[in-house]
Amino acid sequence: MGGNNAVLARNTELAPQNPFSSQTVAFSHYNNLSAQLPIDPKSGQLVAGGVKEQAEQCFKNIQAIVESIDHGMTDVVRITVFVKNIMDTDRVDEVYKSFFSGYLPTRTVVAVAALPINALVQVEALLSNGVGSIPNAPQAGDLIKLTNNTAKAPTDALSTQTVAFSHYNNLSAQLPIDPASGQLVVGGVKEQTAQCLKNIKAILESIDVPFDDIVKINLFLTDIADIEAVNEVYRRFFPDSAIARAVAYMPARTVIEVAALPMHALVQVEAVVSHGDGTPPQAVEDRHGIIVEANNTADAPLCPLSSQTVAFSHYNNLSAQLPIDPRTGKLVADDVKQQAEQCLQNIKTIVESVGHVMADVVKVNVFLKNMADIEAVNAVYSSFFPDGTPARRVVGVSALPKDALIQIDAIVSNAEGTPPLV
Repeated sequence: MGGNNAVLARNTELAPQNPFSSQTVAFSHYNNLSAQLPIDPKSGQLVAGGVKEQAEQCFKNIQAIVESIDHGMTDVVRITVFVKNIMDTDRVDEVYKSFFSGYLPTRTVVAVAALPINALVQVEALLSNGVGSIPNAPQAGDLIKLTNNTAKAPTDALSTQTVAFSHYNNLSAQLPIDPASGQLVVGGVKEQTAQCLKNIKAILESIDVPFDDIVKINLFLTDIADIEAVNEVYRRFFPDSAIARAVAYMPARTVIEVAALPMHALVQVEAVVSHGDGTPPQAVEDRHGIIVEANNTADAPLCPLSSQTVAFSHYNNLSAQLPIDPRTGKLVADDVKQQAEQCLQNIKTIVESVGHVMADVVKVNVFLKNMADIEAVNAVYSSFFPDGTPARRVVGVSALPKDALIQIDAIVSNAEGTPPLV
């Protein structure tokens, strides 16, 4: 009987297959699913119809994958919906309700510039894995989902503010909504960013979790040119505590330009948060049994506003990597293959700097300025992941930081966990 968690990649013929990714990759107590397109697994083609039919196929594909590994849709912790047209959200929501009628996971909705195969919608799910992934050592029944909503942050009839499972809290993406009025705050992107982060803080305080327990932030901006204004506000929130300031702790971070956000917002912020208590909660004296471990290496690009990787429990959460040569601090040549290779090489360098290898990667998120570049990217990608193990998401964006053609982030397994440093 093995005593260590193993990376467990699985596929079913009942959902679309992709040679460059596994449908789901489990490690420890989470299943990381590849983003699902509206492809009929029998024909391998887009389903007929509009966005509603496409959304239904996406969710059917997720359900097929979930059930193929002996789970149910109530085990979904987080849903991310990518649409081509933000006005299609209401029709997608009609379908969503039929798959999540009682329990509601956390949720993020954004409109993007492009999706693979010209799809109108793509849906991604993160799934709990109660049995864990230690070979021949099922742990079912030890863990529960903890859902929470507070009136001090905006509530949504279609999502829960935070869902905790095992050692992570997964928050719904926060819009710049004043919870008292239910409306967008007055002002520009600075005021909106501050409100998003205030909402996250309110949710965390409602479950007795400090702000510095955030391990990963995803910033969705409708205009990448707003990043400096956003960063000005961001610095007021991170680091949050004296302890965090003493070590200059910053969570991992990904910045994504989107085509549109709900309610015509300019910014939306998503957070992944450590949960030292676990689920069910441990005794108070045991809550610091695992720690947040941030790491940076000079052999990969450095950023004062993020850590290259933040480990907590059995996962390493990496910041998005741009195609920057760490020796020069500049973008590599204006060629998507070379840029994809540099992004992946930066990820490899970070992964190896914390004693891991690329085979430990469980999820990869690819952001492309031109969706037509996907085949060129895949040629490079397969040299780093020849067995296609990581789950994967690919979306098209109209702009990236530093005018890059590609940006990639990753989630990596962490078999040794993060016990207190001796």
